[in-house]
Amino acid sequence: MKYLIAGLGNIGPEYAFTRHNIGFMVLDRLAAQHDFKFSFERLAFVAEWKHKGRQIYFIKPTTFMNLSGKAIRYYMDQYKIPTENLLVIVDELQLPFGTLRIKPKGSHGGHNGLRNIEELLSTTEYPRLRFGIGNNFPRGRQVDYVLKPFSNEEMPELPVFLDNAGDMVLSFCTLGIQATMNNYNQ
Repeated sequence: MKYLIAGLGNIGPEYAFTRHNIGFMVLDRLAAQHDFKFSFERLAFVAEWKHKGRQIYFIKPTTFMNLSGKAIRYYMDQYKIPTENLLVIVDELQLPFGTLRIKPKGSHGGHNGLRNIEELLSTTEYPRLRFGIGNNFPRGRQVDYVLKPFSNEEMPELPVFLDNAGDMVLSFCTLGIQATMNNYNQ
């Protein structure tokens, strides 16, 4: 069984620890814990890892958030990954900070990265792991909020939430979406 795990974010040091880069952060944490490395490839940083008989490909698209679908489509075709074995890790304004939800499908909900994926895959039926970043921003300041680093109050809690998200990724690959939803959704 082969899986493609896509953590969404923006490349560049100015975005490194911003809320919008939570997908990159989850994959970086997994890589550090399980000793696999990313290399720069076409359209993404890519890593491969075998876990419990599963071949897992991880990508961090270098296309910037709003064009994430281009990298995902390319690597799905490259590795012949079926849509049900794709998992997209994305920040979610509508969930409180640290709340994690995995779903087998859904709308883009105004998220431009998901909107682009939906357009290029021609479906909304692909699994996604939504990582709550909260919505503590004044009206009209959403872009500023998602492109700012986590607050001093949030930072100490972040590693635990990243670990939980990593556990959900591995569960998705080994137990499947339904079991992962039953075991982890809050």
